[in-house]
Amino acid sequence: MFSKLVKLLLIAVVSSAMLTGCGQSKVSNTQDPTTAGQKKNITIVTSFYPMYISTINVTKGIPGVEVVNMTKPQTGCLHDYQLTPEDLKTLEKANAFVINGAGMEAFLDKTIQQQPQLKIIDASKNLELLKDETGEENPHVWVSVSNAILQVQNIAEQLAVVDTQNAAQYKSNAAEYVKKLEALRDTMHKSLDGTKNKDIITFHEAFPYFAKEFKLNIVSVIEREPGSEPSPAELAATINTIKESHIKALFAEPQYSSKAAQTIAQETGAKVYTLDPVVTGEAKPDAYDAYIRVMENNLKILQEALQ
Repeated sequence: MFSKLVKLLLIAVVSSAMLTGCGQSKVSNTQDPTTAGQKKNITIVTSFYPMYISTINVTKGIPGVEVVNMTKPQTGCLHDYQLTPEDLKTLEKANAFVINGAGMEAFLDKTIQQQPQLKIIDASKNLELLKDETGEENPHVWVSVSNAILQVQNIAEQLAVVDTQNAAQYKSNAAEYVKKLEALRDTMHKSLDGTKNKDIITFHEAFPYFAKEFKLNIVSVIEREPGSEPSPAELAATINTIKESHIKALFAEPQYSSKAAQTIAQETGAKVYTLDPVVTGEAKPDAYDAYIRVMENNLKILQEALQ
């Protein structure tokens, strides 16, 4: 009797173990993302603010896609930017890194060396670049609305290759944003194309593409290298140019001190205005229209300055 009872207990334990094992296997398969057909999360890092704005528009409303801007809100153009340990940690989590290209991210070689698996999205791919008198290519392509449109399309096309599951949505979002940028460009052309006064003096080399698009003539540049004060000789030359050309407006940038521009204004009677190359700002998830808003404000300033 005792032996029969032991046998029954053993059979019950083995049966329970088999049922439990089957149950665990079933839950595991249900939770497997590949089996369930769930989309994987995608983290996209952008090099600085203008790339962030374009990228959040391209990725708008796509579940599982996160966009992170690498640099701080106050970071201007990346001419002399140095990678930080925090930047490298951010890039380690990235599936793709969206850059302006055209030589703007001088730190990129180091990034590629340390993150060889990182997919680089070059927003300036195949864009025609302007050169200064020394032959150096100007990377500020996004300041032209037409170039900003091409960059948005570039970002969408290259992300579609990296993340094929969301390819159609990237391209659809890009097309929607491009329509807004085209409307902005048309409005600016209607306001600026008929302006007789086309001569301007800018703060540094951020506006050649903008000037080319709207047929403005940059007579002189106050500081060719951002953050470098012009020499007395350069200041004197700019002052003479303004007096000879009867230019009434100087254009500083909100990212840099306008001290040199104010000095020139005092000597010439010209007025200092502010044009924003849309290079800095808070990387907020709802900053979709930040580029458009800044450009609309730039248009108002130009209308006042060039009338």
